[in-house]
Amino acid sequence: MQQQADKISTVPLLAQQIQCNEAAVLKKLYQDNVGGVTTLVLKNSGTADDAGDLYQEAFLAVWRAVQTSRFLPVSEKEFSAYLFQVARFKWIDQLRSRKGRRLVALQDWPSELVMEEPGQEDLAMQTAAVRAAFPQLGENCRELLGRFYFKKEPLREIASFFGWTEATAKNNKYRCLQKLRGLLQMNKPGSTHE
Repeated sequence: MQQQADKISTVPLLAQQIQCNEAAVLKKLYQDNVGGVTTLVLKNSGTADDAGDLYQEAFLAVWRAVQTSRFLPVSEKEFSAYLFQVARFKWIDQLRSRKGRRLVALQDWPSELVMEEPGQEDLAMQTAAVRAAFPQLGENCRELLGRFYFKKEPLREIASFFGWTEATAKNNKYRCLQKLRGLLQMNKPGSTHE
């Protein structure tokens, strides 16, 4: 019984409110996020009806993830990021199934940061986890990984920026990825970290 009480106390307040289906919280989350998903769909070959259907589907998927403790958002920002990723992946799937429509490329997180082969919802959850863990890295790690993965700078340029050799830049990139993976593991629901 005590283990159950300990487990409940580690669930963030927002996640608890969603798990308890608190109407005011669910309504606020629903209303606050509909605009971003609608914009995504409308800018990528969709209609207002497509946006409404997709949003309902994505919101339910995120709600289910919270209910089953696969995703435990700490903040509304984290919830919104995860919801947007789920909606984005669902929309990409729909666009791929519509032959003859142009698919607008949407930026994605590097596959090296994904821990295993996920399904679309799992990938969205991992992406949200990476977004939440990334600010916890040190400034140099954030700068190094940002330059390498998002700005697509070669290690040679990154090494020059930091005043390192290329080998040092490569080693530091590896260490930063390991730190990020460690943070992801620590923040995983059900992990034992005190």
